[in-house]
Amino acid sequence: MKSLLICDCDEVLLHMVRHFGTWLDEAHDIDFDLTGGSFENSMTRRDGNSAPTRDDMWAMLRQFFPGEMHRQTLVPHAAEALARIAVRADIVILTNLQDDCRQPRIEQLAAFGIAHRVECNQGGKGRPVARLVAEYGDPVTVFVDDLAVHHESVAEHAPGVFRLHMIAEPELAGHVPPAPHASARIDDWRAAADWIDARFAEGLTATGERPRAAA
Repeated sequence: MKSLLICDCDEVLLHMVRHFGTWLDEAHDIDFDLTGGSFENSMTRRDGNSAPTRDDMWAMLRQFFPGEMHRQTLVPHAAEALARIAVRADIVILTNLQDDCRQPRIEQLAAFGIAHRVECNQGGKGRPVARLVAEYGDPVTVFVDDLAVHHESVAEHAPGVFRLHMIAEPELAGHVPPAPHASARIDDWRAAADWIDARFAEGLTATGERPRAAA
């Protein structure tokens, strides 16, 4: 049985926030501070009006996805790392976008040479990760994501999954501490691929057990 990699997309495989900030500047006359923490706290209107609300933020993100996805660029070494990992593992891209963005995301990734199963999700990723692990037969699984909240969710609902915290945007990575519920923090795909391969080679789950299929 193959191992399983469940991987986020934005700020893991594709740069997003830097391009979102450029679009906010061009289309909305808004300054976007990458180090501002939450998205709504990172936006400042240059006309002096009140800062965008959380609802405003979600409305702008719905404009960016899928209408401005063409701006996004590939994270260095991501495609090569996935190609290497795919030799011994199934790969699922689990991305927190609305379902109508699934086909645009598939096409977007394919343009960068990344052609793997894509699933959209809204909310915490723990339950969908647990469902995917069960669907693939409970193999050794690694989950990669940039947001600490998703590592906490996966730790709760799929504790046997290794959790790799990655933030591929250099301007952001230094301002975000390692996720407390992650197994490791690595922000470069070359080192991350080595770490992932090592977990698969060990043949044990994050809880130190043999996968049920191998027992």
